[in-house]
Amino acid sequence: MTLFASDLMLRALLGAAIIGLSAPTLGTYLVQRRMSMIGDGIGHVALTGVGVGLLLNQSPVLAAVLVSAACAVGVELVRERGRTPGDLALAVLFYGGIAGGVLLVGAAGRSGGGNLLSYLFGSLGTVSDRDLALIAGLGAAVLAAMLLLRPALFAVCHDEEFARVAGLPVRTLNLLLAVTTAVTVTIAMRAVGLLLVSALMVVPVATAQQVARGFRATLYGAMAVGLLAAAAGVTVSWHADTAPGATIVMVAIAAFVAVAVAAAVTRRIGRGGAARRAGPR
Repeated sequence: MTLFASDLMLRALLGAAIIGLSAPTLGTYLVQRRMSMIGDGIGHVALTGVGVGLLLNQSPVLAAVLVSAACAVGVELVRERGRTPGDLALAVLFYGGIAGGVLLVGAAGRSGGGNLLSYLFGSLGTVSDRDLALIAGLGAAVLAAMLLLRPALFAVCHDEEFARVAGLPVRTLNLLLAVTTAVTVTIAMRAVGLLLVSALMVVPVATAQQVARGFRATLYGAMAVGLLAAAAGVTVSWHADTAPGATIVMVAIAAFVAVAVAAAVTRRIGRGGAARRAGPR
């Protein structure tokens, strides 16, 4: 059976493609803001939401969206108003989220539901039509927000004080970034799992930065890398019988290494040529 003849793998491929586009789009702003690791913190909180959904016999993905979005907004408000630094508040959520998630998912497992590993490491093979519709809807919302509001979001991420002086709604934009981070982490857990979700948000951006000049080029380059890594990862996992989430991340990392080495060699050759041209004749 070929990849495209399997409905299960077609759903996995479509879901991975949507996540491969949306996660690096948001990740570009987070990297610009030097908040690359926030996905890990929100991911651990999302695990608590998964546990809530399983215990209540509701959609784990939807419950994770609601819980992680509420906590992301809380972190942003603490960062803005409270005495606790943003990274410290994120650390508290990080540990509280994973502890609460393990307890709740464990309780759901004893009552007949819940599989912790599928949420920690992803389970694209179990994506249903309902899951795919939810991933598509939320992914489209994230893409629309990040692309349509690109100038304003870039201003806030690059220089928050300048954005405030320029009259931009800084608080609203910060809260939007917090909520879209939570949404992206939650939908990406179906592809790569909560423990690897930050990789899909950050590694394509790091790859694009090796060759791109300017924020816009980095943004679209990261989207292209994320999409290709997702498609290639699912294809490789199908043929090699490996975990799709981990395979997607490893493909993305391999792309980063290849591009970084090629860019370094190209720059070295360019400097050597320039030195020879500038030398005595």
